[in-house]
Amino acid sequence: MRSDVAKKGIPAAPNRSLFYALGYTREELERPLIGVVSSYNEIVPGHMNLDKIAEAVKAGVRAAGGTPVEFPAIAVCDGIAMGHIGMKYSLVTRDLIADSTEAVAMAHQFDGLVMIPNCDKNVPGLLMAAARVNIPTIFCSGGPMLAGRLENGQRTCLSHMFEAVGAYYAGKLDEAGVEDYEDNACPTCGSCSGMYTANSMNCLTEALGMGLRGNGTIPAVWSARLRLAKHAGMQIMELVARNIRPRDIMTPAAFHNAEAVDMALGCSTNTMLHLPAIAHECGIELDLDASNAISAKTPNLCHLAPAGDTYMEDLEYAGGVYAVMAELDKKGLLDTSVLTVTGKSMADNLSGVVNRNPETIRPIDRPFSPDGGIAVLKGNLAPEGCVVKRSAVAPEMMAHQGPARVFDSEEDAIAAIYAGKITAGDVVVIRYEGPKGGPGMREMLNPTSAIVGMGLGESVALITDGRFSGATRGAAIGHVCPEAAQGGPIALIQDGDLISIDIPANTITLNVDEATLAARRAAWTCPEPKVKTGYLARYAKLVSSAARGAVLE
Repeated sequence: MRSDVAKKGIPAAPNRSLFYALGYTREELERPLIGVVSSYNEIVPGHMNLDKIAEAVKAGVRAAGGTPVEFPAIAVCDGIAMGHIGMKYSLVTRDLIADSTEAVAMAHQFDGLVMIPNCDKNVPGLLMAAARVNIPTIFCSGGPMLAGRLENGQRTCLSHMFEAVGAYYAGKLDEAGVEDYEDNACPTCGSCSGMYTANSMNCLTEALGMGLRGNGTIPAVWSARLRLAKHAGMQIMELVARNIRPRDIMTPAAFHNAEAVDMALGCSTNTMLHLPAIAHECGIELDLDASNAISAKTPNLCHLAPAGDTYMEDLEYAGGVYAVMAELDKKGLLDTSVLTVTGKSMADNLSGVVNRNPETIRPIDRPFSPDGGIAVLKGNLAPEGCVVKRSAVAPEMMAHQGPARVFDSEEDAIAAIYAGKITAGDVVVIRYEGPKGGPGMREMLNPTSAIVGMGLGESVALITDGRFSGATRGAAIGHVCPEAAQGGPIALIQDGDLISIDIPANTITLNVDEATLAARRAAWTCPEPKVKTGYLARYAKLVSSAARGAVLE
């Protein structure tokens, strides 16, 4: 066993004495040591139940003959961190999670790992760590939150809550109306109930083959989630026995499958940051341009919130991620020969799977749209690309041209939106919020929700070198690369410049002649860094372009 170096023979006697100090017995040390990476904490709603998930995982490990050893991973609640300096610390935790998990796993020479994440950066961070450490690993996430219900019985969720704030500033909702959303939008523990980033990544963990069926969709409060955790604990023992490792599973074909499922589900645009970063740890480079090629032939089968009025529990009732994959497999859009943590191929896993609700998961021959939920746009404004959640854009905004309203921070933009200074037809530009410029590439859920809540979602676009929450809807275009802090064209935009967006054509254009842009570029100087000390300053020096997944160099 890999762990023998820390527990067998006379040279390991000091090590064993410390295991005994922990209360482990000789009998337990004879078994494989399984690291159980629990992201439990008391600040993230999606993580408050993970102590129970961890106990269930450990029960499964013991039942199958292993010795579980729990250790923690950090996590940030993007919703609580939203709208202030805390959001600068969200994306950057992905790499802290990967680094710290790698350190503990390597230092203690576990034979296998069970990862228990749930929220936005925690899932990709642990997938990155799994690829790096490359010992047998299985994922068991904490599960999604149930949808809420307003006092009038209408179902609701966190994205509606944010939009309610915009409606209040537009005079469309009073304080009592805001309080109704506040009290009811998030009724249980779990990752927020729409197809936001956390649920997107938990679903794609299934598509990658790293989680058992239901990992992305079984609600956090269902007892089935505990049963799933016990089965994950049991299954890690088979993976250890057969030495099936993450890089055996997360192959180029597996990432292609994940991108296809991403398009079919209509996942968060943040997947376009996280999938390349995970692939990078596997020694695989994902090209953003390939995403458009996959999208062009992959129909969008689901309109979960914020794109529609169905939620994660509805997806589970309909058959979950496996039912979506079964639909895609009907047209040969997946490579089902790939290996998964079940120890079997994806084809074996999908045998007998049916779509139980053709309205929640549209059949492959009756999709919501013939192409996928995410589009990568390029043009002179974004030579390296930018990303939009096409499935959540109103038809009127699929092609748009309007004057730029330029802001050098999220705070300035949100103040202008709430003050009613943005009008129909405008293109709001928020810059110096990229990985380096932020630093930390903040989510822009507040301004996008304000635009929608104020009734401008079908007439105003927003572009940024920052990023968006999966809860964002509308013509919200993020990850503009190169970012402003690197001197990208977004840094050269001035108020009133016409910007043309054509999502079906995958283009974004700044309608300013090259001579004028050259003169602006010659006069441009990069502003002083917003943060000069601590982890954020270090991160800004090391982080790469969002087009490469914002990985650290």
